[in-house]
Amino acid sequence: MRRASPAERERLNQTFQTLCRIESPSGAERACADWVARELGGMGLAVTEDDAGPRAGSDAGNLLTTTGRGAAGSILICTHLDTVPLRAPVEPVLVGGGWENAGDGILGADNKAAVAVAVELARRLTSRPEPSPVSVELLFTVCEEVGLNGAAAFDVSGLRSRFGYAFDHATPIGEIVLASPTHYRIVADVQGRAAHAGIRPEDGRSAILAAAKGIAAMELGRLDPETTANVGVISGGTAQNVVPEHCRIVAEVRSLDPERAEAVTTELVDHFQDGADSAECDLDVEVQRMFAGYRNRPSEPQVALAEAALRRCGYEPSHIVTGGGSDANALQLAGFPCTNLANGTERNHQPDERVSVEALEGMLEVAIALVEEAEGLLSS
Repeated sequence: MRRASPAERERLNQTFQTLCRIESPSGAERACADWVARELGGMGLAVTEDDAGPRAGSDAGNLLTTTGRGAAGSILICTHLDTVPLRAPVEPVLVGGGWENAGDGILGADNKAAVAVAVELARRLTSRPEPSPVSVELLFTVCEEVGLNGAAAFDVSGLRSRFGYAFDHATPIGEIVLASPTHYRIVADVQGRAAHAGIRPEDGRSAILAAAKGIAAMELGRLDPETTANVGVISGGTAQNVVPEHCRIVAEVRSLDPERAEAVTTELVDHFQDGADSAECDLDVEVQRMFAGYRNRPSEPQVALAEAALRRCGYEPSHIVTGGGSDANALQLAGFPCTNLANGTERNHQPDERVSVEALEGMLEVAIALVEEAEGLLSS
């Protein structure tokens, strides 16, 4: 394998910095999508943007481009353009061999590190004297962080690839995600009755008390090795001297066992109802399956290909399961085989998020090796 040159590594780090500085929280990916499309177009690649934006809740659609002539087949590499909300501008700085945000907020390495790798992989492939016999389809999705919305709205029927990869797990390079959970979101609105808390409290019906009773009866956190439950948001009330007439609670359940996920979700809803009944309040509950889980067998071709590519780059492959979701979940549900690979980023979604230069450059090497290993696998 011809490793990435010093110039390619330098360009990768420059591209990563540029992408991090482009704010693209979920729903506002337009500027980032335009930048990626311009870069790819400047390489002579045709970039298409689908109409998924409105359905996904974004001001941009998913981007798709293809490199190589595809005589030996094709593979997909998927990354997402959006980040979680920013609470500070992003100014990437090198600290101890890794990229961090100089401000008090996320860096955006989730998933800008993977976007930068995809862009620079395209630059490498388009600069080859002869086109690669393996085509690489590059998919850049929107609104991944809020429910895999872009990938869920993407039409996989137009893909030429047999399988693909998402570069979207913030753990050490070498880890291959074989299973990801089914995820349910629960929004519970409790309606009580307002009253003066100091003069007529007996006339009121506290929505917050109802919510508290329901939550107190719940088992939360890690329920078993495959299942978690969490109450993440509670909001309600208007003033300290008013019995609160409304309270909203947002909770979630995740499990690698889809039946267990459904059962725990039902259990949490029942607790909300019991709490509302005990406080003489009304309850309105919305349950949404955010994404479906999947399991890949170790023997599947995309897993074997990833193992070969990782070993080629000096990493020892390992199989893991995760409690997080990625675009791989949505693509799998649509019938397209996709495996999520760890990309070496650290502490995603946190103000101290970082990615080492070694990991950033290492993922470019892995992407290159995936293409070269695919040339042998898909042509055999």
